[in-house]
Amino acid sequence: MTYTPDAVRHLQLSTVTLPLSTPISDAKVFTGRQRPMTEVVFLVAEITTEQGHSGVGFSYSKRAGGPAQYAHAKEVAEGLIGEDPSDIAKVYDKLLWAGASVGRSGVATQALAAIDVALWDLKAKRAGLPLAKLLGAHRDSVRTYNTSGGFLQASLEEVKDRATASLEAGIGGIKIKVGLPDSAEDLRRVAGVREHIGAGVPLMVDANQQWDRATALRMGRRLEEFDLTWIEEPLDAYDAEGHARLTAALDTPIATGEMLASVAEHVRLIEARSCDIIQPDAPRVGGITQFLRLAALADQRGLDLAPHFAMEIHLHLAAAYPREPWVEHFDWLDPLFEERLETRDGRMLVPSRPGLGITLSEQARAWTTDSAGFGTA
Repeated sequence: MTYTPDAVRHLQLSTVTLPLSTPISDAKVFTGRQRPMTEVVFLVAEITTEQGHSGVGFSYSKRAGGPAQYAHAKEVAEGLIGEDPSDIAKVYDKLLWAGASVGRSGVATQALAAIDVALWDLKAKRAGLPLAKLLGAHRDSVRTYNTSGGFLQASLEEVKDRATASLEAGIGGIKIKVGLPDSAEDLRRVAGVREHIGAGVPLMVDANQQWDRATALRMGRRLEEFDLTWIEEPLDAYDAEGHARLTAALDTPIATGEMLASVAEHVRLIEARSCDIIQPDAPRVGGITQFLRLAALADQRGLDLAPHFAMEIHLHLAAAYPREPWVEHFDWLDPLFEERLETRDGRMLVPSRPGLGITLSEQARAWTTDSAGFGTA
C-alpha cells in the first residue's frame, strides 16, 4: 500500500466569542492590572482536503487579542491551500515566514496555532486514531485538577463547594488563586480549602505573576505547611532568574510557563532551571508542532509537565509525555463542543474518538461573529 498525496482544498476561519456566566477575577484584577474576564474569543480553523478528510483546531485569547489573531490568520491563510496536509512542519514554516515581519511569537504564532492543531486533528482522524495514540501515548488517562472553581471573585465558601463538586465528579486535585494585595487573606483561603478537602488531596495555588521576589519567597515559606503540589506563577513570567532562585530555595515545586508565547521563551526557563513543572500552552506557543518541540526539551531536563487550559488539546499531548503529567480541567469550553471529556478516579480519560475527538456545537456556530473561507468549499 502506497501513500497517495492529498492537498488542502478549503480552509474556513471563524472567530467565536464565548460569554462567561460570571465575570472572572484573578490576582491581576485585584492589583489593578486587568479588568474581570467576561468572555473568551476563539479562532477556529476547519480544514478540508481534496480526498475529503477534515480537521478542526482552535486558539484563543482572553481579554484582548482575538481580533488580531483572526486578522493575521486571514492574511497568511492562502498559503495553506494546495499543500499536503501531512507535511505539517513544512506548512507551519511556510505560514510563519509569510507573516514574519511582525515576529515569530505572540499573535503571529497564536494565529497559526488553530491551523496547526486542525492539521494534527486531520492527520489523526485519517489514521483512525486518537491524537494521543498517533503521537505515541504513554498512558490512556492523565491526572487532572480543577481550576475554574477557585477564582478570587468567589467567596471561600463558594470555592469549598466547587472543590467538593469537582472531587465528586472524579477530578483529582484542586487549584485556587492567590496573589491578593492582602497576603493574610491568601493564607486564610488556602488554609480553609486545605482543611476542607483534607490532607490527601493534591492542592495547588496560582499567584498569576503578582508577587515580587521578596513576597514570593516569604509566601512560599509560609505556604510550605499546606503540602502544596505546586506554587504557580509566583513571579513575572519573564523573570527566569527569580523563578530559578525560588525553585532552589523552596521545598514546594514551582510551576510556570503558561504566559510565554514561543518555544524560544520557554528555552530560557528550561536552561535557567526556573521551575520544577513547566506549563506550556499549545495555542499560545504556536500549536502542537511547537509544543512537541518544547516537550522534548523539557523531558530532557527532567521537568514535569502541566499544560495550561485547553484540555481538549492538552489531554492528548500530556498523555504522550514520558513523565507522569497533569492536565487542567476547565468547564468553560463545554458549550463549544458536542462531546465531553470523562473524569474518573482523579484522572481524565483519553477519548477513543479519532483525532482530538471534538465536534463544534451549534452553540459555537451561533456565537460566531465573523468567518472567512479560502480555497474551494
